[in-house]
Amino acid sequence: MTSSCLNPLALQSSMNRRDLLRIGALGMGGLSLPSLLRAEQAAGVGKSRKSIIMIYMVGAPSHQDMYDLKMDAPAEIRGEFRPIPTSAPGIEICEHLPGLAKVMDKCVPLRSVYGSPDGAHDSFICYTGRSTRNQPSGGWPAIGSVASKLFGPANQSVPPFVGLAPNAGHPPYGSPGLPGFLGVSHAAFRPSGEARNDMVLNGINLDRLNDRRQLLTAFDHFRRDADSSGMMSGLDSLNAQAMDILTSSKLVDALDLSKEPEHIRARYGKGDPKNFGDGAPRNLEHFLMARRLVEAGARVVTLNFGRWDFHSDNFGGLKKTHLPQFDQGLSALIEDLHERGMADDVAVVAWGEFGRTPQINGDAGRDHWPQVGGALLAGAGFKTGQVIGATDRLGASIAERPVHFGEVFATLYKWMGLDLDTAYLHDLSGRPQYLVDHWKPLPELM
Repeated sequence: MTSSCLNPLALQSSMNRRDLLRIGALGMGGLSLPSLLRAEQAAGVGKSRKSIIMIYMVGAPSHQDMYDLKMDAPAEIRGEFRPIPTSAPGIEICEHLPGLAKVMDKCVPLRSVYGSPDGAHDSFICYTGRSTRNQPSGGWPAIGSVASKLFGPANQSVPPFVGLAPNAGHPPYGSPGLPGFLGVSHAAFRPSGEARNDMVLNGINLDRLNDRRQLLTAFDHFRRDADSSGMMSGLDSLNAQAMDILTSSKLVDALDLSKEPEHIRARYGKGDPKNFGDGAPRNLEHFLMARRLVEAGARVVTLNFGRWDFHSDNFGGLKKTHLPQFDQGLSALIEDLHERGMADDVAVVAWGEFGRTPQINGDAGRDHWPQVGGALLAGAGFKTGQVIGATDRLGASIAERPVHFGEVFATLYKWMGLDLDTAYLHDLSGRPQYLVDHWKPLPELM
């Protein structure tokens, strides 16, 4: 055994103060470090090789114009779209989603999603399963940050949490999901814009890179020792991740779509890389990039799509700019995952923060409706080809099987291998926080 293994200062340098306090407190209560590690193993921490692709449909799409058409409702509620049959017997969806209709046997529409407390535009509930109200110290972390913390990287050269969203005019529309109390070392890696140019060495050889790494490490030790706020914790892991990215081509290769066969790229399409208003792009290449990233080892990839907040010209906006492209990108992703044998190990979730009003307004739009919305799930070995939940004849309220955002998160965490009764995280005040509140996984899926 080397002297560093016996040196308490060396041990302390590899852990933050909160970890030491936690282990010390547990030790006083009769739990040793091996007992703690066994408890984490039992909770599933660090063991999963499963991945999630989460698509935030920016600004909240109208559920009754996609997966829950109301043909028996009056015209001012029903709208102009018509349903078409799908590959799943008994399930009909919008006529402008023909690609998804073909793969509906591999999907699960949720028609009774609720949980947004006030109908405010924010991606937060889609990425955390929780309201922004009554948050713990530091704030709730997104599912990608939780996966980063509890599982770490599946491949050292690929960040466990990747966000493909560029910044948007309304900041929550461009958020990939925030790390909350888990801190910057578990934030989403965002390879957009000029950041991609920083992922290569650009003429610096490995010897010079190692010299710079040693200098940076020494500077960071000084900076962290001089910091009394604790905000510098996590720098070592960030620097290590940056070095792994720079010394490996795995992440850069995953982002290089030119390595894909042309027929695959054509299936996904290009879409529009420009932001739609103050929302996100309708970039279909992000769907392909998400598949390549989880294939390379990313645990959670989030992407933000479009701006579905059609208070006016709802049907024109959906028909001309959103539904056809969303249909192409998402159906291509689902087909591709199945063809590659990845579908059981990759969960796909597409949803917005709430639903839209049953009543079409005077500008031919639909307004905010937090009472009920919809979602689409695929992959993960779920029992697909079924619908979960139902709304009333007008699409105004839940008639059968309410599904809270938190239940979907409970399902995803359980599917990734975590024990919801024993897996927890510490907020910035040191208090343990469970991954979900009282929600349980959806038994219909498992």
